[in-house]
Amino acid sequence: MSIGAIGSNLNSLNNIQNSINSSIQKIATGSKHPSASYGASDYAITQRLNSQIGAINQSTANTQNMNAMLSTAGGAVGNTVEALTSLRENLINAANGTNNATDRENLQKTVDQTIAQIDENAGVTYNGMNLLNGSSSFAVASIDGYNTVNLGDMSSQALGLTDKDGNSTLDLSSPEGIDKALATVNSALDAAREESNNIDSADSALDEATSIGAFQQGLDYQAANYTSMSENLQDAVSTLDDTDIAAEITKLRSSQTQQQLALWGQQMHMHNASSVLSLLQ
Repeated sequence: MSIGAIGSNLNSLNNIQNSINSSIQKIATGSKHPSASYGASDYAITQRLNSQIGAINQSTANTQNMNAMLSTAGGAVGNTVEALTSLRENLINAANGTNNATDRENLQKTVDQTIAQIDENAGVTYNGMNLLNGSSSFAVASIDGYNTVNLGDMSSQALGLTDKDGNSTLDLSSPEGIDKALATVNSALDAAREESNNIDSADSALDEATSIGAFQQGLDYQAANYTSMSENLQDAVSTLDDTDIAAEITKLRSSQTQQQLALWGQQMHMHNASSVLSLLQ
């Protein structure tokens, strides 16, 4: 074998080794374009699509996290609406002429306990953040931008049930006091419902819990859209970039066979050359 033939054989071995390395990398990564050297334009497209998929998946996670937070707020608001309804029932009970002073005192204690429960509801937190103290504004970040959720103050003072010193404004000791207390509670119920204006910018005074539920439904639709977008983009990436593992394994085995044959030929040449030199000596 001439020197030129040896060089040609070595070059062939090098190409075969490159083919083997390429097949191994594609099989290991599952990608036709594990780096830009495998096709710069297709690699760039794939990376852009993967980046968009990542952003969409994070948007989905953000909407789900916000949904969980609103479930916490909605549960607290629902408890407050129930507490206000209970207050009104107690006040109507206290207004009944069959009750004596002791009965009204006992009902007053129940009313005060209910007001304390309302403040506990208003103190609900999520991830260390207060939700219903009137200072809560949350942005749902996504690929579509920001969607802001504002939650208002649901404390007893904000609802008019206590004064600035925390004392109850609901007095059950007289018919006049009970009438005033009923008006206050009715107003508080309306305030609880009108709090929906801070949730979805509705013009009507809807129940707070219903409004939060409607906002959550919107987030569910948004998350479903993101999931669909992500799946479609993943299909596009799969079509563009997924390696045909079976075909690549076949190619790898073929290259390995060619490599073994080329090495055998090289070894035979070296052996024959050694034999000839031995005879010449």
